Amino acid sequence: MRGVHLDRSDGTVRVQGGATWGDVDHVTVPAGRAVPSGLISTTGVGGLTLGGGIGYLSRRYGLTVDNLLEAQVVLADGTVVTASEDEHPDLFWGLRGGGGNFGVVTSFRFRSHPVGEGGIVLGGPVLYDAADAAEVLRWYREVLPALPEEVSGWLGMLRVPSGPPFPEALWDRHVCDIVWCWTGPHDRGQEVLDELAAFGEPLLVGLHDMPFSALQSAFDALYPPGYQWYWKADFYDRITDEAVSTHVQHGTRLPSALSTMHLYPVDGAVARVAEDATAFPHRSGGWAGVIVGIDPDPANRDLITGWSRDYWEALRPSAAGGAYVNFLMEEGADRVKAAYRGNHDRLTRVKARYDPENTFRVNQNIPPATGETSR
Repeated sequence: MRGVHLDRSDGTVRVQGGATWGDVDHVTVPAGRAVPSGLISTTGVGGLTLGGGIGYLSRRYGLTVDNLLEAQVVLADGTVVTASEDEHPDLFWGLRGGGGNFGVVTSFRFRSHPVGEGGIVLGGPVLYDAADAAEVLRWYREVLPALPEEVSGWLGMLRVPSGPPFPEALWDRHVCDIVWCWTGPHDRGQEVLDELAAFGEPLLVGLHDMPFSALQSAFDALYPPGYQWYWKADFYDRITDEAVSTHVQHGTRLPSALSTMHLYPVDGAVARVAEDATAFPHRSGGWAGVIVGIDPDPANRDLITGWSRDYWEALRPSAAGGAYVNFLMEEGADRVKAAYRGNHDRLTRVKARYDPENTFRVNQNIPPATGETSR
């Protein structure tokens, strides 16, 4: 079930439930359009959408859930319904951020948007030595929110992959990087990116024009299935001076070649949507942060897990409360409740109407409220 159809008359995209974002980009980008999604093309459309959808296009066009128009859902009792603003609007509200708690989505219909010039965007990584991380972080926290919404950039602490296209002299080097993406007209974008790349003393400036799908899939090969992963996450309204020190302390001591920390901006168009307009509540700006221990060898599980937990704990004083539900692991009911802030109670009522027996519970579970089961 990986079919994708772009309606060129209105720019809407129908996507079957088993598709990946690479499948979607394959259809939309040659037409100069894209649906806001994440940052890895092998990610499933269903999982990313139902949790929210933060990515390169969020500042300009909003989250994936902000661009969902309709969903076909198989409910726990086998009933097939269509959820939209006009049909089952409470279910539609819950699907937009509430995860897989309400049913199996077999088909999505999205709004797509123009990207770049005919699907060609400007972007790529700018790498700085880890010794410059504090300076880069302090600059990034000030410059990013003031940038035009056509540009987005996520910041990471990582080790340079040992292989092309990176020069051999940088392989396995600890760096602070920012991956930029400009999705507007190229003349203005080149000016903006040149100014950004002029900051500090970068080790590598990898900015150039490319299909949006190429940027979306640039990191696919680094993360094949089967590796050990351990995630810890929070939202941050600000990158405080104390947080900068923590990032320098822990982010420059990565336990394995693939372990990393990322900060994704959630401002711009995301922040212009009310917190209760969808189930996804984090609309006040700032960043979604994630710390990920990754290693192919199960023997290193404790190493990557301990580093991730210690890093996350050290950042907790600067956290805004709650985390992006797509970044949560098995962390308990309190963390799930915190992820949904003031929307959690309403989600339990929606759950009671559409899945009163909690059939869909192998997830970041929202328990059904009692006393409200009719549709």
